[in-house]
Amino acid sequence: MKALQKVSKFLSDYTSVVVIAIAVVTFFVPTMMGWVNNALFVDPVSNKFTCQSIIIGVIMFSMGLTLTTEDFKILAQRPFDICIGAIAQYLIMPFLAFALTKALNLPDGIALGLILVGCCPGGVSSNIMSYLCGGDVAFSVGMTTVSTLLSPVMTPLMVSLLASGTHISIKGLPMFVSIIETVIFPVAVGFLLNYLLGKNKTFKELQKIMPGIAVLGLACVVGGVVSSQGSKFFESGVVIFVAVFLHNGLGYLLGYGAGKLTGMNTAKKRTISIEVGMQNAGLATNLATTTAQFASTPESAIICAVSCTWHSISGTLLAGMFAYYDKFKEDRESKSVNTKEEAV
Repeated sequence: MKALQKVSKFLSDYTSVVVIAIAVVTFFVPTMMGWVNNALFVDPVSNKFTCQSIIIGVIMFSMGLTLTTEDFKILAQRPFDICIGAIAQYLIMPFLAFALTKALNLPDGIALGLILVGCCPGGVSSNIMSYLCGGDVAFSVGMTTVSTLLSPVMTPLMVSLLASGTHISIKGLPMFVSIIETVIFPVAVGFLLNYLLGKNKTFKELQKIMPGIAVLGLACVVGGVVSSQGSKFFESGVVIFVAVFLHNGLGYLLGYGAGKLTGMNTAKKRTISIEVGMQNAGLATNLATTTAQFASTPESAIICAVSCTWHSISGTLLAGMFAYYDKFKEDRESKSVNTKEEAV
């Protein structure tokens, strides 16, 4: 058990290195992670249920194991925070994408893809990042859930508004069932187990392994996207990477600013920054590759796939920076206390 806990801590400390390494290796050996996209069965309501769906469920289960009733009591005291988060999600990223398409004079296909990414809800990966950097996991799950439940209306509405002449049809029920299966249910099971067994010594030891499992799960999800879309990443030139980098980075910055303006604590500011900056680019990729309206603009699917990969990588880097800052601050305070004690 101790050995597994050490491995888990190593994976948590070097999340960005692990994710980037898997992405790079998969880019050159796509078959290595091809299994992630395999369909296990076809759900008559939410369509394909893939290995990736199982992986995301396991990740969310690990998130649920960290939640307590106290987390939800604190969240219930400021439900307005989730409203702020949802508003920031559907104002900052869509209009930021639109502004970048104009500022960079992006070709129509690439512009449409970036706008689609901006109009999608927050990604499940953002919950992992909040978990790893000392953010507010309950707030993160709440934001992801609300933005996802709003997405059947808000995503097509915002895309139609910002991408003139485009009308995207999204079926609300499959998306609703999908969020229940891959987010709500696993989190609820994890939370229930923590509530019932939280004081059990063996259970507490098992909890220490879950961060590493979450990191491996994230690496597999990124690997799956690179496996299916990686060969197309460089087809449209460097402008795609510039657009994705600016959209994502400015999203983090403006999201953090929204939290600061509304008086959120440090944990929530980190969470809203990550939630706003990290979009569900996987959903965008799926829409761009399966929706008839995008058939004439294959570049839109490519920028969505690049976004999916980069958002996960940048999210791990940002979470790592926050975690490193906390460790640095803790070490500095510890040295300060020791120095004072020695002086006495």
